[in-house]
Amino acid sequence: MKRLKRIAMGLVTAVTLFAGGLSTAVTPTMTAHAASTKSTSTTVNLKAKAGIAVDAQTGQILYSKNSDQALPVASMTKLLSIYIVLDAVHSGKLKWDQKITINKDIAKVAKDTNLSNVPLREGHKYTVKSLYQASLIYSANGAIEALGVAVAGTPHAFVDRMKAQAKKLGMTDVKIYNACGLTNKQVGNLGYSNVKGSAENEWSAADQAKLAVALLSKYPEVLQTTKISKMWFEKGTQDATKMDNWNWMLKGLTASYSKLHVDGLKTGTSKAAGANFTGTANNDGNRIVTVVLHASHKSETDAARFQQTQKMMSYVYNNFKTVAYKAGDQVKGAKSVTTNDAKEKTAKIVLSDGVKLWIRDDQVASNISATTTLQSKLTKNKALEAPVAKNTEVGTANISLKGDQLGFLGNTKTTKVPVKVTKAVEKANIFVRMWRAIVSLF
Repeated sequence: MKRLKRIAMGLVTAVTLFAGGLSTAVTPTMTAHAASTKSTSTTVNLKAKAGIAVDAQTGQILYSKNSDQALPVASMTKLLSIYIVLDAVHSGKLKWDQKITINKDIAKVAKDTNLSNVPLREGHKYTVKSLYQASLIYSANGAIEALGVAVAGTPHAFVDRMKAQAKKLGMTDVKIYNACGLTNKQVGNLGYSNVKGSAENEWSAADQAKLAVALLSKYPEVLQTTKISKMWFEKGTQDATKMDNWNWMLKGLTASYSKLHVDGLKTGTSKAAGANFTGTANNDGNRIVTVVLHASHKSETDAARFQQTQKMMSYVYNNFKTVAYKAGDQVKGAKSVTTNDAKEKTAKIVLSDGVKLWIRDDQVASNISATTTLQSKLTKNKALEAPVAKNTEVGTANISLKGDQLGFLGNTKTTKVPVKVTKAVEKANIFVRMWRAIVSLF
């Protein structure tokens, strides 16, 4: 053992002479923003079968009632269909001024005056834009079915697209029979012959929130249409129809509330579903999404779903505040990562993107932390493998709030934000690496 120690001491001298001394690890220092825990308060007293309120960026859950229970969602279905339509527009498969010819089966659905519709005549052509606007503003069932056929070729092929997209978005336990949210019987030949006529689309409030968050994140332009309170369909033609938005919380409409800046998203009503509403509001740059499933629907003028939405939104804005992290900030617990074969044994990391978290007003902002997950392709021996260029994204900070009982959409207690190194991680020279290998033996 003494002989080994003498050899080691000799190598120290050699490394010092040839390598110019050993590297010293740098400890990153930066004060993180403070945050705290949040509770699962039930002070909302939501009068609906299920509901949820979430942050529109992170999916942080701020209120929840039976939010994992699958229930009929009626015309709120159209948000999933619109997601796919917008994807087709962005990919070039559809163009806004492209005209779609209406077939007999879609025209039959559109002529049903007991349903939300704009008049679509068999053999007549309507632009993608006009059908899109009618689907969102007036919840026109025939219009969204026509768009679905334009995207996928047949109603059933579009339903397959919807199921695949729902899976990609993390929606679970979904039942989908059509693009519009009517019962299988109501869509006639657009439906399925081997499915009960009473069958209609179902999923949970949490899944509807996932859909809305994804839609707003990828296609925020949807708000330019959902915020329109009144519009004409095919004005100046025999199909001219004045469309009043079914979202009565929009500015100037009967259920609007001056302290809530609501600009979307979609209602849904059916006998089985009752009254439903997916809402979104943006107060002082803090956007939230709410979902109400199966509120009262005693008459066509019953505003219960909007009253319950106002209750949830007001609860969030009155009882929570936000803690914002900017790109370049650090989070406690994720300020540095261990390196492998680098000059320095750790590398400083910062957030690549900004993120916002909510904490209750009656709590002390103190308990926010994160753990780091590195990209596997950049690691060796569970550490960041040198060399790595400056500003390279190397993994994610998994940010959580101590004591949080609600977490984030997707049944997770963390939100993930990419992190990057602040300077190049250079590879150590051969002598340093030899020395470290010898030291590890002891």
